[in-house]
Amino acid sequence: MDKKIIITAAVTGSRPTKEMNPAVPYTPEEIIQSAVDCHKAGAAIVHVHVRDPETGAPDFKEGLFKKVLEGIRGKCDIIINLTTSGFSLSGPDTMKERLMPIYLKPDICSFDHGSLNFFDKTFINTLEWGESASKTMQEMGVKPEIEVFDVGHIHQANDLIKRGLIDDPPYFQLCMGVKWGVGGEPEDLLFMKDKLPEGALWSVLGIQRFQLPMITMSMIMGGHVRVGFEDNIYVKKGVLARDNAHTVELAADLAERLGRNVATAKEARAMLGLKNPHDI
Repeated sequence: MDKKIIITAAVTGSRPTKEMNPAVPYTPEEIIQSAVDCHKAGAAIVHVHVRDPETGAPDFKEGLFKKVLEGIRGKCDIIINLTTSGFSLSGPDTMKERLMPIYLKPDICSFDHGSLNFFDKTFINTLEWGESASKTMQEMGVKPEIEVFDVGHIHQANDLIKRGLIDDPPYFQLCMGVKWGVGGEPEDLLFMKDKLPEGALWSVLGIQRFQLPMITMSMIMGGHVRVGFEDNIYVKKGVLARDNAHTVELAADLAERLGRNVATAKEARAMLGLKNPHDI
C-alpha cells in the first residue's frame, strides 16, 4: 500500500447553492480562494466547475475557466482538474463545447465516458465522446481523471486503455453512492476496486452520507480520496462545513490517524506522471 495519499477538493460542482451553505463559491475569485485554502489544508488537487458569478447557476464559459485556472496558478502549485462534464449544456455542438477546457491545458480534466440516469436527468456520454475526449487529452498532454459511476464504465475505460488511448498510469475516480449509479456500501467499493486494471491509481468519492465511510475505506485499502462541497456540504449530520478547506482538514487528519501521509502537490505530480505547470 502506498503510504502517500492524494486528497482532491471538489470545491463547487453544479448542484450545491449558497442557500444550502453560504460558503459555496460562485465567483472566480471565490473559487480561486477556496482552491488556495484547500491547498494550505492539504489538498494536492482541486476539481473545478464554474458558475455564473451573479446567479450561481452552472456555467461553462471559457473565460470563467481561464480566469480560475490562471488565478489558482498565480497563487499556489495545486494540481488543477477542470471538468468536461458539460452537464448543463444542450444543443448540437455539445461535444465540441465539452472539449474546450482541455485546450486550456490544465493538469487534469475529468473524463466521463459512460451514460447513466443521474438524479433527475440522463447524463449522456457516447462512445464518440469517449474516443474524442481521450484522444484530445492525450494530444494536449492533459491527464484524464476517469470518473466511473458503475462497473460498465470501468469496462469501457479498460477498452480505451488497451487501445492505447489513455496513457499510464490510468487514474480513476470511483464515484460512490450517486443516485442510480453504483451504491455506497462497503461491498460496492470492494467490487468496483476489483475491476480496475493492474497498476491503476484510484481515488474514491462518496456522496452526502456515503462520504465518510467511502473515503475511510479508500484510505484503509490504499486508495486516494475526494472531498469538498460538490459531494457534501456537511461535516456530520446537521452540521455544515465551515468551507471547503474544513472538509480537507478533516480528511487529512483521518488519513494521518490511519497511517497515511498526505501527499503534497509536488509528490502527487510525480505519482500521476504530470508535468510541472510551468512546463505546460
